[in-house]
Amino acid sequence: MCGITAYRGPSAAASRARAALERLEYRGYDSAGVAARHPDGTRVHLRTLDGVAALAEPVGERAADATTAAIGHTRWATHGGVTESNAHPIEDCGGQLFIVHNGIVENADVLRAHLIAAGHRFASEVDSEVIVHLVEQAHRPGVGLGDALADAVTRLEGTWAVVALDTRTGALAATAHGSPLVFAEGDEGAYFASDVGAITPVVSAFRVLEDDDVVEVSAEGMRWHRAGGSCRPRGLWPVPKTALLSTKGRHRDHMGNEIDEQPLVAQRVVDALAPAITDGLLWRGLGLPPLDEIDRVAIIGCGTSLHAGRAIAGVFSRVGGLPTRALVASEAAHEVWEPRTLVIAISQSGETADVLRALQGLPAEHGTVLALTNNPSSSLARRADAVIDCLAGPEIGVAATKTFVAQVLTGVCVALSGLTVSHRADATLLDADVRALTATPEALSTARDTWRGPAATLAAEFARASGFLFLGRGAGLVYAAEGALKLKELSYRWAEHQPAGELKHGPLALVDAGTPVFIVDDGDPRLEVDIAEVTARGGRVIRLGERILRVGGLPLHLPRTGPSWGPLETVVPLQMFARELALRLHRDVDKPRNLAKSVTVS
Repeated sequence: MCGITAYRGPSAAASRARAALERLEYRGYDSAGVAARHPDGTRVHLRTLDGVAALAEPVGERAADATTAAIGHTRWATHGGVTESNAHPIEDCGGQLFIVHNGIVENADVLRAHLIAAGHRFASEVDSEVIVHLVEQAHRPGVGLGDALADAVTRLEGTWAVVALDTRTGALAATAHGSPLVFAEGDEGAYFASDVGAITPVVSAFRVLEDDDVVEVSAEGMRWHRAGGSCRPRGLWPVPKTALLSTKGRHRDHMGNEIDEQPLVAQRVVDALAPAITDGLLWRGLGLPPLDEIDRVAIIGCGTSLHAGRAIAGVFSRVGGLPTRALVASEAAHEVWEPRTLVIAISQSGETADVLRALQGLPAEHGTVLALTNNPSSSLARRADAVIDCLAGPEIGVAATKTFVAQVLTGVCVALSGLTVSHRADATLLDADVRALTATPEALSTARDTWRGPAATLAAEFARASGFLFLGRGAGLVYAAEGALKLKELSYRWAEHQPAGELKHGPLALVDAGTPVFIVDDGDPRLEVDIAEVTARGGRVIRLGERILRVGGLPLHLPRTGPSWGPLETVVPLQMFARELALRLHRDVDKPRNLAKSVTVS
């Protein structure tokens, strides 16, 4: 979603804030801006709809940049259209105070009416603008910027991460409530950011603002407090080593390189976690209760993370006979929760608002929450009883690829470790799964190399196709769902996934001559009948995952035996096809329209 950066130091503040914004571009945005202060008190205020790169020339080179305090923002529009006047940073009536804001002010209309009646002039449509006028109103003589910000947010309803800049003094003040914000001190100054990835190259550790903390950085130093009192700075978090990893490769787009990187990511997860599976150390090290004391596993997630959770649930159900269910996080408020439930909450960023809100609705006796995230210092990680890092490293492409593979494999390792020390597991299936896990990186690598050419050929064949079907049964269905989602995200073409057995109950009406139908084969022999139904209507079948033996020159499809989490390697050609089709259609595969990487509003 929206990205926040801020810096206070001896020089080059605007350049540093802009450089940090570049590291947040992957989250997706519609506009960008920077506000900064020169030592003489003059200000810089730049906003653009053309991307962070458009700020480079007006900000200038770091060596010539004398600004000493700055805030920056990338906006993904919610309230108000995509216009320069709606872009952040937003200024007060006098053009001296500026704020950047992530979140939603739910009572903005009421506050706006009161502020207009009090004489404030509004220049945008965005809900965030009420914040800067509230700060302006509270920032009276003798009241510091931090206290003024603390006073202002007591009037707000909703969620926020806010950084305010006073261009008269160069002071920065920040606070958060239900939206992520971190603070760090480096050798050359102090930083704020909504994502530690923005400042990873320049700091080694950071602090997380808890709800309603207020941090002020001024000429007097740093002050960490709350409205009505003081509090200690939160503990330091080291920058995760995986946050420093960068994906490099032969493609000009990040997504292509991240698809190619998946075998290496899989190997990283297996090397880190697999040795602690068979003795149960991985499960016990997380402090999770024995699976013999668990009656149900519930998965909470959104989009790709929910698909990963469904694959992980297959290990608990097929190997351990545990009842499982997967819940769309935005609908979890309507669920009835049983006691003795293990809740696995999955979010790449750890800041997904729908997931965090779903956890807020859990009853006190719900059981245990395990967070699976690529950000072990995130809001989700701090909310959970246990957390595991999915070890994917930074993913720049908005549409998830390597994080999906990492989530599946990390969750699989945890599940297998828990089952190893329980009385629930089928020993034969468990042993087969452990062996299959170690073979997964090679399977992903083979799929990548095998499908590189065919994916491009299929994209050329289907460039004019208006819709696509993705079918699967059993453990293969989740990969059909992920393939359909990737195609929608990247190509903007309609795609639908269905259990293959449901074809004759309605979806078969969509199949016509030449209709592309992707089949994810998990070895279920009933797929042959489903494929025959498609072929009889002229559908164009693309089959993934099967094993083929040729007998007398004729192809004989053999049952595919695989792990309980299904044919993970089939997601690679589905990702590759979606990307190839999108490139052929001149789409931006790294930044699909209307989408954002970290969905921090709900």
